[in-house]
Amino acid sequence: MSNEDFQDLVLGNAAYAETFDRGGLEPLAARGLAILTCMDSRIEPLAALGLAAGDAKILRNAGARVTEDVLRTLVLAVYLLGVNRVLVMPHTQCRMAQATEDEIHAVIGERAGVDTRSLEFRTSKDQVGTLSSDLVRIRSYPLLPAGLVVGGAMYDVRTGRLEILDPGA
Repeated sequence: MSNEDFQDLVLGNAAYAETFDRGGLEPLAARGLAILTCMDSRIEPLAALGLAAGDAKILRNAGARVTEDVLRTLVLAVYLLGVNRVLVMPHTQCRMAQATEDEIHAVIGERAGVDTRSLEFRTSKDQVGTLSSDLVRIRSYPLLPAGLVVGGAMYDVRTGRLEILDPGA
């Protein structure tokens, strides 16, 4: 790695820092919200939900799946960062919903020559069923409070619209 590898980012950060105005924000989620969504760059979770910086804690991973790390992060967010509600927001046209685990492993193996079978990517072609299971996983997690509001919605990357699929328990 050399300085040239990240020079565009360093320059972009310099421009950003010139007008940076978020230094006074508190580390708490001002709207009491945590959002779990996919890492897909077409999703801008704050803008898509009419929120501003500091309003919510944003968690992202491939497929917007509730993993052990997401649960760990939610425990911290609830008890230390003011979160009292969670929105799980997968999206349409997600690569993790278009193939099976075996197909993803095979594609990576063919393209890169890397054997990824030791990883679980948590692919699922049934996004609604998977969302439902992931919501149950959060709601039943023993280290999270019973009264935590948990809901699910599908974000459409073509229209920017949100469809509530599970409004919460």
